Amino acid sequence: MIAAGRTDAGVHARGQVVHLRAFWSHSMDDLRRAWNANLARDIAIRATARVGPEFHARFSARSRVYRYRIYVAPVRSPLLDRYAWRVRRDLDVSSMDVACSEIVGRRDLASFGRAPQGGNTVRTVLGARCRLRDRIVSIEVEADAFLQHMMRRLTAALVALGVGRLTLEEFCAIVAARDPRRTPGVAPPNGLCLVGVRYDPEVLDWPLPSAEMWQKESCL
Repeated sequence: MIAAGRTDAGVHARGQVVHLRAFWSHSMDDLRRAWNANLARDIAIRATARVGPEFHARFSARSRVYRYRIYVAPVRSPLLDRYAWRVRRDLDVSSMDVACSEIVGRRDLASFGRAPQGGNTVRTVLGARCRLRDRIVSIEVEADAFLQHMMRRLTAALVALGVGRLTLEEFCAIVAARDPRRTPGVAPPNGLCLVGVRYDPEVLDWPLPSAEMWQKESCL
Protein backbone atom coordinates (compact mmCIF):
# COMPACT_ATOMS: atom_id res chain seq x y z
CA MET A 1 0.00 0.00 0.00
CA ILE A 2 1.47 3.35 -1.10
CA ALA A 3 0.27 6.66 0.37
CA ALA A 4 0.38 10.09 -1.26
CA GLY A 5 2.44 11.40 1.64
CA ARG A 6 3.55 10.82 5.20
CA THR A 7 2.63 12.86 8.26
CA ASP A 8 4.40 13.38 11.57
CA ALA A 9 3.09 11.66 14.68
CA GLY A 10 0.15 13.69 15.97
CA VAL A 11 -0.72 15.17 12.56
CA HIS A 12 -4.15 14.40 11.07
CA ALA A 13 -5.40 13.68 7.55
CA ARG A 14 -8.82 14.18 5.98
CA GLY A 15 -7.73 13.60 2.41
CA GLN A 16 -4.98 11.00 2.35
CA VAL A 17 -4.87 8.95 -0.86
CA VAL A 18 -3.41 5.45 -1.14
CA HIS A 19 -3.08 2.97 -3.97
CA LEU A 20 -2.80 -0.79 -3.85
CA ARG A 21 -3.51 -3.90 -5.89
CA ALA A 22 -6.65 -5.66 -4.64
CA PHE A 23 -8.15 -8.92 -5.90
CA TRP A 24 -11.82 -8.00 -5.78
CA SER A 25 -14.67 -9.04 -8.04
CA HIS A 26 -17.46 -6.87 -6.63
CA SER A 27 -18.23 -3.15 -6.91
CA MET A 28 -16.05 -0.33 -5.58
CA ASP A 29 -18.82 0.66 -3.16
CA ASP A 30 -18.89 -2.88 -1.78
CA LEU A 31 -15.12 -2.73 -1.31
CA ARG A 32 -15.38 0.59 0.55
CA ARG A 33 -18.07 -0.81 2.85
CA ALA A 34 -16.05 -3.98 3.50
CA TRP A 35 -12.94 -2.02 4.41
CA ASN A 36 -14.81 0.35 6.70
CA ALA A 37 -16.45 -2.58 8.48
CA ASN A 38 -13.04 -3.94 9.43
CA LEU A 39 -10.79 -0.92 9.85
CA ALA A 40 -9.92 0.72 13.17
CA ARG A 41 -12.33 3.42 14.33
CA ASP A 42 -9.92 6.26 13.58
CA ILE A 43 -9.62 5.35 9.88
CA ALA A 44 -12.35 5.66 7.25
CA ILE A 45 -12.35 5.02 3.50
CA ARG A 46 -14.31 7.90 1.98
CA ALA A 47 -14.12 6.91 -1.68
CA THR A 48 -12.63 4.26 -3.96
CA ALA A 49 -11.75 4.27 -7.66
CA ARG A 50 -10.15 1.93 -10.17
CA VAL A 51 -6.93 3.27 -11.68
CA GLY A 52 -4.47 2.06 -14.27
CA PRO A 53 -1.11 0.46 -13.52
CA GLU A 54 0.64 3.76 -14.24
CA PHE A 55 -1.09 5.53 -11.32
CA HIS A 56 0.99 6.28 -8.23
CA ALA A 57 -0.61 7.94 -5.20
CA ARG A 58 2.52 9.96 -4.48
CA PHE A 59 4.21 10.60 -7.81
CA SER A 60 1.03 11.19 -9.84
CA ALA A 61 -0.14 13.92 -7.45
CA ARG A 62 -0.20 17.47 -8.80
CA SER A 63 -0.34 19.15 -5.40
CA ARG A 64 -1.21 18.71 -1.74
CA VAL A 65 -3.21 20.96 0.56
CA TYR A 66 -2.44 21.34 4.26
CA ARG A 67 -4.29 23.34 6.88
CA TYR A 68 -3.00 24.40 10.31
CA ARG A 69 -5.60 25.52 12.86
CA ILE A 70 -5.01 27.77 15.84
CA TYR A 71 -7.48 28.95 18.43
CA VAL A 72 -6.95 32.08 20.50
CA ALA A 73 -8.13 31.67 24.08
CA PRO A 74 -6.87 32.35 27.61
CA VAL A 75 -8.19 28.95 28.78
CA ARG A 76 -7.80 25.66 26.97
CA SER A 77 -10.72 23.97 25.21
CA PRO A 78 -10.57 20.17 25.60
CA LEU A 79 -12.80 19.75 22.53
CA LEU A 80 -10.39 21.75 20.36
CA ASP A 81 -7.04 20.73 21.79
CA ARG A 82 -6.75 17.55 19.73
CA TYR A 83 -7.08 19.41 16.44
CA ALA A 84 -5.76 22.93 17.10
CA TRP A 85 -2.92 24.79 18.78
CA ARG A 86 -4.01 27.17 21.53
CA VAL A 87 -2.35 30.59 21.54
CA ARG A 88 -3.13 32.89 24.45
CA ARG A 89 -2.44 36.23 22.74
CA ASP A 90 -4.47 37.84 19.96
CA LEU A 91 -3.00 37.41 16.49
CA ASP A 92 -2.67 40.00 13.74
CA VAL A 93 -4.24 37.76 11.11
CA SER A 94 -4.06 40.43 8.39
CA SER A 95 -0.28 40.66 8.72
CA MET A 96 -0.03 36.86 8.79
CA ASP A 97 -2.03 36.70 5.56
CA VAL A 98 0.27 39.23 3.90
CA ALA A 99 3.27 37.15 5.00
CA CYS A 100 1.72 34.06 3.41
CA SER A 101 1.93 35.75 0.01
CA GLU A 102 5.72 35.94 0.44
CA ILE A 103 6.09 32.17 0.01
CA VAL A 104 3.84 31.83 -3.06
CA GLY A 105 5.69 30.82 -6.21
CA ARG A 106 8.69 28.63 -6.88
CA ARG A 107 11.42 29.28 -4.35
CA ASP A 108 13.92 27.68 -2.01
CA LEU A 109 12.13 27.09 1.31
CA ALA A 110 15.05 25.54 3.20
CA SER A 111 14.29 27.84 6.16
CA PHE A 112 11.15 25.82 6.79
CA GLY A 113 12.38 22.25 6.51
CA ARG A 114 14.49 19.52 4.98
CA ALA A 115 13.88 17.53 1.82
CA PRO A 116 12.56 14.00 2.57
CA GLN A 117 15.06 12.66 0.04
CA GLY A 118 18.11 14.34 -1.47
CA GLY A 119 18.96 17.97 -0.87
CA ASN A 120 16.51 19.83 -3.13
CA THR A 121 14.50 22.28 -0.99
CA VAL A 122 12.91 24.19 -3.88
CA ARG A 123 9.12 23.93 -3.89
CA THR A 124 6.27 25.55 -5.81
CA VAL A 125 3.62 27.05 -3.52
CA LEU A 126 0.43 27.47 -5.53
CA GLY A 127 -1.55 29.27 -2.84
CA ALA A 128 -1.21 30.33 0.79
CA ARG A 129 -3.50 32.31 3.04
CA CYS A 130 -4.41 32.93 6.65
CA ARG A 131 -7.97 33.62 7.79
CA LEU A 132 -9.94 34.07 11.01
CA ARG A 133 -13.35 32.58 11.64
CA ASP A 134 -15.06 32.24 15.02
CA ARG A 135 -11.77 32.69 16.91
CA ILE A 136 -10.17 29.93 14.82
CA VAL A 137 -7.18 30.97 12.72
CA SER A 138 -6.55 28.73 9.70
CA ILE A 139 -3.31 28.72 7.73
CA GLU A 140 -3.82 26.93 4.42
CA VAL A 141 -1.12 26.13 1.89
CA GLU A 142 -1.20 24.28 -1.43
CA ALA A 143 2.13 23.21 -2.92
CA ASP A 144 3.48 20.69 -5.37
CA ALA A 145 5.33 19.06 -2.46
CA PHE A 146 6.24 19.85 1.14
CA LEU A 147 9.48 19.70 3.09
CA GLN A 148 9.69 17.88 6.41
CA HIS A 149 8.15 20.09 9.13
CA MET A 150 7.54 22.81 6.51
CA MET A 151 4.01 23.67 7.62
CA ARG A 152 4.88 23.53 11.31
CA ARG A 153 7.94 25.78 10.95
CA LEU A 154 6.00 28.16 8.73
CA THR A 155 3.19 28.30 11.28
CA ALA A 156 5.62 29.03 14.13
CA ALA A 157 7.06 31.95 12.13
CA LEU A 158 3.60 33.28 11.24
CA VAL A 159 2.47 33.12 14.87
CA ALA A 160 5.62 34.97 15.94
CA LEU A 161 4.69 37.62 13.39
CA GLY A 162 1.07 37.63 14.55
CA VAL A 163 1.96 38.33 18.19
CA GLY A 164 4.51 40.99 17.27
CA ARG A 165 7.77 39.12 17.89
CA LEU A 166 8.64 39.36 14.19
CA THR A 167 8.10 42.12 11.66
CA LEU A 168 7.12 41.40 8.08
CA GLU A 169 10.63 42.40 7.00
CA GLU A 170 12.13 39.91 9.46
CA PHE A 171 9.79 37.18 8.21
CA CYS A 172 10.91 37.88 4.63
CA ALA A 173 14.52 37.74 5.78
CA ILE A 174 13.89 34.27 7.24
CA VAL A 175 12.49 33.09 3.91
CA ALA A 176 15.48 34.50 2.05
CA ALA A 177 18.04 33.09 4.51
CA ARG A 178 17.28 29.46 3.58
CA ASP A 179 18.40 28.49 7.08
CA PRO A 180 16.05 26.57 9.43
CA ARG A 181 17.99 27.91 12.42
CA ARG A 182 16.46 31.31 11.69
CA THR A 183 12.88 30.15 12.25
CA PRO A 184 11.35 30.55 15.74
CA GLY A 185 10.76 26.86 16.40
CA VAL A 186 8.24 24.27 15.27
CA ALA A 187 4.49 24.45 15.92
CA PRO A 188 2.87 21.46 17.69
CA PRO A 189 1.70 18.63 15.39
CA ASN A 190 -1.92 18.46 16.58
CA GLY A 191 -3.06 21.55 14.66
CA LEU A 192 -1.93 20.25 11.28
CA CYS A 193 -4.16 18.36 8.85
CA LEU A 194 -3.58 17.02 5.32
CA VAL A 195 -6.76 18.33 3.73
CA GLY A 196 -6.45 16.82 0.29
CA VAL A 197 -4.33 15.65 -2.62
CA ARG A 198 -4.99 16.96 -6.14
CA TYR A 199 -4.54 14.99 -9.35
CA ASP A 200 -5.08 15.97 -12.97
CA PRO A 201 -8.65 14.95 -13.94
CA GLU A 202 -7.42 12.55 -16.61
CA VAL A 203 -5.35 10.75 -13.95
CA LEU A 204 -7.93 10.61 -11.16
CA ASP A 205 -11.18 12.56 -11.16
CA TRP A 206 -13.37 12.41 -8.09
CA PRO A 207 -15.24 15.23 -6.36
CA LEU A 208 -13.95 14.71 -2.84
CA PRO A 209 -14.74 17.65 -0.51
CA SER A 210 -11.22 17.26 0.90
CA ALA A 211 -9.75 18.29 -2.45
CA GLU A 212 -11.22 21.81 -2.26
CA MET A 213 -8.56 24.18 -0.99
CA TRP A 214 -10.54 26.81 0.87
CA GLN A 215 -13.45 24.63 1.99
CA LYS A 216 -15.55 25.72 4.97
CA GLU A 217 -15.52 22.42 6.85
CA SER A 218 -12.67 21.66 9.22
CA CYS A 219 -10.87 18.55 10.39
CA LEU A 220 -13.44 18.18 13.15
